[in-house]
Amino acid sequence: MGCEMTDLYAAQSWKLRLWGRKVLISVLMVAMFGVLQGCAGGTSPQTSSNDLVTDSDESPARKRAKIRLELAAGYYNNGQTTVALDELKQSISADPGLFEAHNLRGLIYMRLNDFPLAEESFRRALQLSPQAASVQHNYGWLLCQQGRMQDSYVQFQAAIANPNYSERSKSWMAMGVCQVKAGSRNDAIASLTRANELDPSNPVAGYNLALLLMQRGELTKAQFQVRRINNSEYANAETLWLGIKIEQMLGNKDAMTQLGAQLRKRFAQSKEAGSFERGAFDE
Repeated sequence: MGCEMTDLYAAQSWKLRLWGRKVLISVLMVAMFGVLQGCAGGTSPQTSSNDLVTDSDESPARKRAKIRLELAAGYYNNGQTTVALDELKQSISADPGLFEAHNLRGLIYMRLNDFPLAEESFRRALQLSPQAASVQHNYGWLLCQQGRMQDSYVQFQAAIANPNYSERSKSWMAMGVCQVKAGSRNDAIASLTRANELDPSNPVAGYNLALLLMQRGELTKAQFQVRRINNSEYANAETLWLGIKIEQMLGNKDAMTQLGAQLRKRFAQSKEAGSFERGAFDE
């Protein structure tokens, strides 16, 4: 049995939960918690210095550990945190040498707001696999939540620098959000721009980038970013409201009216619809 773990960023219905009231923070809690690697990269024995490791080379203990790890990942992705932790304990007991297990342990304790145990887990995972970009990313996000911004940037940048890491856009995005929290808006715009270049379909990076560009007065660029979201399946009350405010600032009454009609029709009960009805564009 393999050990591929589902990324919560891509999970069904993620987009329904994505846009919280604190967009710059809450979206990353959905986007970042599921960034895990599969079991490739574990430390299994080889039959000789030239042979590839195959299933038959793995010890029974490692096989049990991988099965328990996969079960733990499934429970974690379904929100069954306590059950996931129990399965994970059994995985680590069977074989403590899987860095993926310690990575998932860190994510579980981060979800439980036990930051010391989460950090201990990520550090152990990096001892076992120092170049594991998924762990570096998760550890960076933990450090950001603790306000240890410079340390978090080191971890994100290490992940991004790994040529085998396929999720660079998410690490750029996470670093950008952390830079916003730190008040480094210019750096945040640079990071979010890079995230957007690597994955133009990412609504989280696009929204946050549009918001920052609007605040900096770069309205045409902000308009481009938010229009791309509002013309996609990811449009919601917050993206439409941001689009309305940008069009209002640009003096585009027709575009503002069209977006307002969408907001009324699709999200009539939202706070943003109420603000639009009152003309409260500064809220």
